[in-house]
Amino acid sequence: MQWFNAFVFGGLICAVGQILIDKTSLTPARILTAFVLAGLVLGGLGLYQPIVNAGGEGALVPISGYGNLMAEGVRDALRRDGALGILTGGLTSTAAGIAAAVTFSLIAAAFSRSRDK
Repeated sequence: MQWFNAFVFGGLICAVGQILIDKTSLTPARILTAFVLAGLVLGGLGLYQPIVNAGGEGALVPISGYGNLMAEGVRDALRRDGALGILTGGLTSTAAGIAAAVTFSLIAAAFSRSRDK
């Protein structure tokens, strides 16, 4: 049942993104930014955790989960380090994902050749 819930919740989040791409004039970059911002705001208000409880990894894997992770990091760092945690918490909690993105991009760039479109 856990896999089914993850599939449904992750699929719903992705379906909303696809509908926004198809039916609006928003660019994919603006849609991604909106999803991160929505996850950040919902996570900061404590409203994303019920979604995670219901959807499991299906709610954490899409880009909105990244915003939620940033909010959790800021909340924890704020509690631990005070006001400095506002600046450091989001990056500390997402450092592994950022490092993985940079590393895999470097590997992909090493094995591909750039060309004009």
